[in-house]
Amino acid sequence: MTVSDTKIPAADAAAPDDQRPAVPLGKRVRRLVMQLGPSRLAATILFLIVAILIARFSWQMPLVDAAERALYDARATLMAPHVEQDKRIVLVTYNDETLFNTGIRSPLDRTILANALGNIDQMGAKAIGIDIVFDSPRPDDAVLKAQLRAMKTPTWLAYAEQASNPDTIFYEQQKYLEAYQADVVTDKTKPTSVLFRTDDDSVIRKWPDRPKNLPPLMANALAPVDPAHANYQGNIRFLAPARAAKGQEEKVFSNIPIDSFAIPMDEETRAAFAEGVKGRYVLIGGDVIDNDQFNTPFSRFQDAITGQHKTMIGLEVHAHMLAQQLDNAWSRPLSSPVLWILAILIILAGGLTSLIDMRARWVAVAFLGQMAFFIAFPFWLQGKGVDTTTLPTFGWAIGWLFGYATVGTAARTVGSSQRAFAQSALGKYLPADVAAQIMRDPDQLSLHGERRNIFCVFTDLEGFTKLSHATTPETVARLLNAYLDRLSDIVLQHGGTIDKFVGDAIVAFWGAPLSRPDDGPRAAAAAIALYEAGEKFRTDLAEGVPPLGMTRVGLHVGDAIVGNFGGEGRIQYTALGDSMNTASRLEAANKGIKTGVLISAEAASRAERDDLVPMGRVTLRGRAQPVDVFTPRPDIDPERRARIAALVDAHTTGDKNAYVMGATALATEFSQDAAIMFLIERLNTTKKGESYVLS
Repeated sequence: MTVSDTKIPAADAAAPDDQRPAVPLGKRVRRLVMQLGPSRLAATILFLIVAILIARFSWQMPLVDAAERALYDARATLMAPHVEQDKRIVLVTYNDETLFNTGIRSPLDRTILANALGNIDQMGAKAIGIDIVFDSPRPDDAVLKAQLRAMKTPTWLAYAEQASNPDTIFYEQQKYLEAYQADVVTDKTKPTSVLFRTDDDSVIRKWPDRPKNLPPLMANALAPVDPAHANYQGNIRFLAPARAAKGQEEKVFSNIPIDSFAIPMDEETRAAFAEGVKGRYVLIGGDVIDNDQFNTPFSRFQDAITGQHKTMIGLEVHAHMLAQQLDNAWSRPLSSPVLWILAILIILAGGLTSLIDMRARWVAVAFLGQMAFFIAFPFWLQGKGVDTTTLPTFGWAIGWLFGYATVGTAARTVGSSQRAFAQSALGKYLPADVAAQIMRDPDQLSLHGERRNIFCVFTDLEGFTKLSHATTPETVARLLNAYLDRLSDIVLQHGGTIDKFVGDAIVAFWGAPLSRPDDGPRAAAAAIALYEAGEKFRTDLAEGVPPLGMTRVGLHVGDAIVGNFGGEGRIQYTALGDSMNTASRLEAANKGIKTGVLISAEAASRAERDDLVPMGRVTLRGRAQPVDVFTPRPDIDPERRARIAALVDAHTTGDKNAYVMGATALATEFSQDAAIMFLIERLNTTKKGESYVLS
């Protein structure tokens, strides 16, 4: 079986899968592009573009955006800076106990706020931010207004409008709030925006936008902000407490009930409280159950102490934003070009991974390395201060898989076509079931020489050389192809392997690359069918075509070396050995013995046929060892076949009387049978058990 039109290095062909040299990745890519075809290539490129878009815009895609948010929350939580309590900011809050003691829930008691502001104003705070919206009247408004007008510490009052907060304030409330603030505004007391923006899942992750009609955002109002970040809308850096173990809890921001500051204070008491206020930013608001509570990235995971998913009061969110501004800890988002480049590289990595032709352990290393990148790289960026709220990490994973599947599918499509072509090519030399088995398990096709016991068949078409000189080349090619096609089908139908074509001859064998228990009967049946097909072919020739002789067939069984043999650039799957030579000599001996099919005694003993007739012992041309040969004669009845066998046996044993009687009778009966008459002639010229030497 010749592996033609494809050069295969001999060493490569013989190497097992885990040791064969890897095909360079670039070569595999070029081969894939060349073999895909225009339509498949266009479809592959289209799917890769879709993969890139997923890897770039997953934050804007339904369902996928939920995964992106979950992954961001994990990064923001695990990579959050763990800090000691921030001494720059203090929270002063109305809590549920305050509301219970005052008996006033909504609007909040403004007298207690006025008293607290009066004391805090004398404690040296840097600035005060009040996250309470005065959008409805209270009997004690005059007391609070008077205190707000008297403030010496920069004080910022929460402002909200219906346009940007339609769910929290309606038009009449907004008008009352604006009138209230207009009545108390001084050079120290001013309005500040408390606008927050939550994502679609009601989690606050980013700084809000700054509508021009709103006053400055509370964090920007309380402390100076550099112009470059005056409209910063990146992620909020939420801080985690350094000490969060049970019994050692210390919140990031001190939270003091407002009642503590609302009591009447003398100078000594005020001085004691001033230690927690002086030089700090004081944020005043509510810390009440089910009011002004926000989900943050921390809320997705259970609290280490309570085991619950905790929310965060709006006042504390303002504190985290203010601390981020004071630290100048502005996260840097990756630019759009960088995100595009990463998306493209990741999709290419997925696609190229599907084409890796390496040992399994290195493929596993490449795969695991990329998976580690998807997991670790975003966390590393988060830890380095990169704003990852736009980082499409889940999109990268999906896009990578999409790229892997797309290129892998394209490669499998090409590979399937190649396998179909290879199986078709093998099918021209091997039976269909054998070819299919070898495609499933290539190791069964020995890529190195191995000793096998095989049945070898040689054929030859008598008179073809003469015909080739007597007709046109086109006719010769047409006739030869038709002839070989018929004979090839017979070999394959009987489960044989076509070794090679030598002019008009076919060389085939049974027992390799796969052996069967019935290889002997198959080979013998094929030998007879080849002869009969040759006879039919020559009777079917069109008029004007020179006549052809018979197709001669030789069959022998014996050991041979079977495998791939050849030079550096081309190999041939073939069988080598004395058994092949013997089969060839048997085919040639048909002409001298006047038969069409000759089968050696070794092959005949395993042929499981009862129509074989012994043709005596002969010494084949170029051979020293005699061979007992048989020929199939289904046209002779069993009784006469037995008499021919008895004749040969009498010659072998030297039973002269039996031989003479048998020979006389058979010569009369088979006077018109050239093969039997020549058998008797050969036996007459040889002594007991001697072989007839063919010239």
